Amino acid sequence: MGYVVLHLDKSPDNEVPMTAHIARTKMPPNAIPELTYLNEELVEFPEGVADRTEAINHRLEHVGLTRKIGTNQVRVIRVMLTGTQEDMKRIAQEGRLKAWCADNLAWLRKTFGTENVVSAVLHMDEATPHIHAAVVPIVTGERRKTREKQTDDPSKRKYRTKSASRPRLCADDVMSRVKLKEYQDTYAAAMAKYGLQRGIDGSKARHVTTQEFYRNAIARQQNLQDNIGELLCIEEEKRKAVERTTKQEQAARAELHRTEAELKTVKSELKTEKLKNSAAEVGATILDGIGSMIGTPKVKRQEQEIDRLQHEVAARYESIESLQKKIQTMQSDHSRELTAIQAQHTTETANLTKRHKNEVSLLKAALSKAVKWFPYFREMLRMESVCRTVGFDDEQTATLIKGKTLEYSGELYSEEHNCKFRVERVTAQIMPDPTDKRKLQLNIDKVPFGTWCKEKFGKLRQTIYSPKQRGIKL
Repeated sequence: MGYVVLHLDKSPDNEVPMTAHIARTKMPPNAIPELTYLNEELVEFPEGVADRTEAINHRLEHVGLTRKIGTNQVRVIRVMLTGTQEDMKRIAQEGRLKAWCADNLAWLRKTFGTENVVSAVLHMDEATPHIHAAVVPIVTGERRKTREKQTDDPSKRKYRTKSASRPRLCADDVMSRVKLKEYQDTYAAAMAKYGLQRGIDGSKARHVTTQEFYRNAIARQQNLQDNIGELLCIEEEKRKAVERTTKQEQAARAELHRTEAELKTVKSELKTEKLKNSAAEVGATILDGIGSMIGTPKVKRQEQEIDRLQHEVAARYESIESLQKKIQTMQSDHSRELTAIQAQHTTETANLTKRHKNEVSLLKAALSKAVKWFPYFREMLRMESVCRTVGFDDEQTATLIKGKTLEYSGELYSEEHNCKFRVERVTAQIMPDPTDKRKLQLNIDKVPFGTWCKEKFGKLRQTIYSPKQRGIKL
């Protein structure tokens, strides 16, 4: 079961801005223009009264007040009536919204008086359906703070008491602490059939005004833009880290290729030495046979030479074996090192990819919320691109995006005419498009940039093109 929402607020002297907000002559940022046609005025104005402000003044002028209204007196009380967002949507989907409005209007008239409820408007173009009511605090009866009774002392003057039945304007009587609690109780009882109940009695929850809501929304938008910038910086750092890891992997692979080439060369040399050893052994066998047959000193000298060569070959063979073992050890160490590097790279890549996906998902969600919460967010991004194309630098673009006026001297570029216009001390500003409130446009000296460029280009063409130069074309 959801909760009822009942908020009463004493208004300042000027009700024109609030009337413009309620009547949507000034569209608030959180309203949906396409749904404004669903809004409904629930109280009919008297003849000759055009809007809510006039209805307030009409009640004060015709109620019969005998005392002049003070400059600091509260003339109207703003009343906002609604419920929990999910429950209000449920009531609308069930087709009970008209009955809910009728019961709200009946409660207002019973509580504050039919004539005092001068306006009540149903808003359907915001997230939660709600009613804005205007109540003029006309009361009768004795004041809450009456003077003490006069004594019977004849020396003191006695004053004629004023009639308690005469109407008077008094917001304090209407909004006393006791009555405010009573309003919450009776309103919850009237809304119980719609599945709404009273809020917690004595709760410390505080109502947020419209100005505070917009101020907080702007602050959240700025924080969101800062967070987006930080996420983009983190994304760039992660990309560079992946590039460095990839380069390290490529270097390790190149080192492995060089080691394999060296091993191949050593194997080739080893094979050649084995062939030489085999040839030497065959030669010694032949010489032994010849020596046994002829037994000459020359043969003995050759045998000695063969023995020396065999010792040299044996020493070379031992050196080759030692070199092979060293190569095998180096290859094994290199293989383990390469395996460790690959495993580390795989783990880091997986972690980076996972964090990258999470951050990209958060970034997309943040962008989606920004576009949803702030209708002008997408337009601001478009206007940033327009400002950079025209020729404004980062600082000037930031000034324009904030809605401030910029005085500019330099060159302005028009894509439509493929031309740059030299200007001196012109005024640039981003304003809402008067033909479409959901869009923004760049103005130069209060003229839309496209129109301004056409005028400048026309003047330039008239200057270049003359009767004496009919052959010249732009």
